[in-house]
Amino acid sequence: MLMLLLNIGNERYAIESRQVVEVIQLVVLKTLPHQAEYIAGVFNYRGRIVPVIDLCQLMRGKPSREYLSTRIVLVNYWGSNNPELKAPYILGLMTEQVVETLHKSESEFVDPNIQIDTAPYLGKMIVDDQGMIQCLRVEYLFSEAQQVNLLPESDRNTGF
Repeated sequence: MLMLLLNIGNERYAIESRQVVEVIQLVVLKTLPHQAEYIAGVFNYRGRIVPVIDLCQLMRGKPSREYLSTRIVLVNYWGSNNPELKAPYILGLMTEQVVETLHKSESEFVDPNIQIDTAPYLGKMIVDDQGMIQCLRVEYLFSEAQQVNLLPESDRNTGF
């Protein structure tokens, strides 16, 4: 399985590559008033308005630093509780040091045997010579209430 590696603070994380639509450089985002701090803003991606979530802000409470390797990872987002979606929603995930991929077989993933109710997006782990890499389950990034606020009503009904 091919994984996209990224950093959030000093910790390494991975997203399964089949969830990734595209990785782009930072773009100028339109900020939205009164949004949660982790919503960095929105931008026009091929005619769609795409919200961008700052993963560092969401997970660590600190905004992503603007390194040359800070990127927006566009992912297909179905949500964990949105069976009515007919197609995935494109969501941008801003994060630091998106510079490499890693290929691992399913047998190399280790279950940490710890369930954190406030972070259900934390999946299995990969151990390599540099330490541990936590896999992110994109579909569980947001609570049901956050999903409702993130996806516009028309998108929840049509997928676009």
